[in-house]
Amino acid sequence: MEEDQLMNKCDALIIGGSAGSLDVLLKVLPLIKPDLNFPITIVIHRKNGADSLLPELLSGRTKLLVKEIDEKEVLRPGTVYIAPSDYHTLIEQDHTFSLDYSEKINYSRPAIDATFQTAAEVYKEKLVCLLLSGSNSDGVNGLKSVKAWGGTAVIQDPQSAQVSYMPAQAAAQVKIDYILPIEDMADFINLLS
Repeated sequence: MEEDQLMNKCDALIIGGSAGSLDVLLKVLPLIKPDLNFPITIVIHRKNGADSLLPELLSGRTKLLVKEIDEKEVLRPGTVYIAPSDYHTLIEQDHTFSLDYSEKINYSRPAIDATFQTAAEVYKEKLVCLLLSGSNSDGVNGLKSVKAWGGTAVIQDPQSAQVSYMPAQAAAQVKIDYILPIEDMADFINLLS
């Protein structure tokens, strides 16, 4: 991957995943530099109801600020935002989050598609979306929107995924810009800043 191809190409990074993606995040987040000049939003399929320890778990693995998203919160550089369970996370034109309780998409709420699609309309060619391990096709339509708006579509190498279905579906249906094994993800993210 060429460093100058990536420089100044990212105003926001969205990472989506499902089954098997938490292990990837626990390996990648500790290696991300703390002075990122863009926000990272993570949308993972999570169980409804019970309070999740996900923000605390990830916070202990990185120097970046990690927090669960609040309604109407402004996206800030150097912060890792975690989509709350049972709400779609939408990104508005004024670079704030909106939490939505509408129908599930691909049997999921939060749905990766919803976040990728709304972010694509806001950040256009300055958006990078990374789709990780998972067992359904959530994220595929979102990556199609990312590409349509000029953004960068990245997937976990399906061979390195605990559950390969999600990134494999994206590879089959979308023109992917980068296919990354887990060990290359942190370097890729750091080069975006």
